[in-house]
Amino acid sequence: MPNALLLCEYPTLSGGEHSMLATLEGTRAARIDLAVIAPPEGPLADALAARSVEGVPFVFRDAGGNRLPQDRLRTELTRLLQRRRPDLLHANSLAMGRLSGPVAADLGLPSIAHLRDIVGLSGRAVADLNRHTRLLAVSQATRAFHVAQGVAVEKTHVLHNGVDLDRFHPRPKSGELHRELGLAREADLVAAIGQICLRKGQDVFVRAAAILAKKRPNAHYLIVGERWSDKPESRRFEQALRDAATGNLAGHLHFLGYRRDVDQVLGELSLLVHPARQEPLGRVLLEAAASGVAVAATDVGGTREIFTPDHEAARLVPPDDPDAMAAAVLELLDDEGFRASLAAAARRRAEVAFAAERATTGLLEHYRALIRP
Repeated sequence: MPNALLLCEYPTLSGGEHSMLATLEGTRAARIDLAVIAPPEGPLADALAARSVEGVPFVFRDAGGNRLPQDRLRTELTRLLQRRRPDLLHANSLAMGRLSGPVAADLGLPSIAHLRDIVGLSGRAVADLNRHTRLLAVSQATRAFHVAQGVAVEKTHVLHNGVDLDRFHPRPKSGELHRELGLAREADLVAAIGQICLRKGQDVFVRAAAILAKKRPNAHYLIVGERWSDKPESRRFEQALRDAATGNLAGHLHFLGYRRDVDQVLGELSLLVHPARQEPLGRVLLEAAASGVAVAATDVGGTREIFTPDHEAARLVPPDDPDAMAAAVLELLDDEGFRASLAAAARRRAEVAFAAERATTGLLEHYRALIRP
């Protein structure tokens, strides 16, 4: 049985980790022995243990939380790979792709790096990524961005993420989230879900909510997610969001933190708002589409690949435009029929193009192309 190692940097469960986990069962069913190199403790380690997937402990940070030097990490990774002798290495993020590219190439090990971010790269970073055998971008937009930076066009393929259509599916509202928040059952719940950071644009969401406060007094706005970065500017960004819960938004802006029950939360919403400034292929957009939830999102990155122009499945607006976002939210809240139409079209789109099984099949094709007989 061929064996592959997946390389993950963070102990947490964000979009990249969830996308990786969604393919594990199908990959193992195809008789590929998988183990995951990752920090030994945290939500990711727990999720792997629950799936009976071997976690290979690897420490990326010192006791103070500082990332260890790249050369030291490469030395440790080389030793681990020489000991494990896998048939394939799959780096699950751009950063892990940069770390492992030179290591895999020097060992003559077939390798893949997953490009899940749209970020500027140095020439050195591009060179590190290009040492992989193959690169997988999560959207055409992501591929085009990195190819323009010098990433090898002939090595770079597109593989859209998939979503579990059984876990994320349309469901009747239970009212549980209204009860948790102490709200009347008829209150509209409008949520932004994702890591709290400038890129995700929660500040635009809050500004749009302030515009809507007088027009829709029965609407409540939820920010679901945590801030992972401890940089001063990230802390200031979150504090500014919390400070906005005053005036017209007092009692109408709620911070729910990190939730393990996003599938249940989505089922209680009137609308999902995704105000991102950049988005390679938003996982929460796939989850909302599969859940049959209407979406108002910014037209950035790979979002238009989920909600294509020929499928009226979401309302897309320009980024950094709270007025346009407020207008889209108001339109959808005021027209229940149109909202239901978008939600139904989004579910059909998820079924056709973004089932987890489809993503797994695509990933296996890349694995088989690289694993030597």
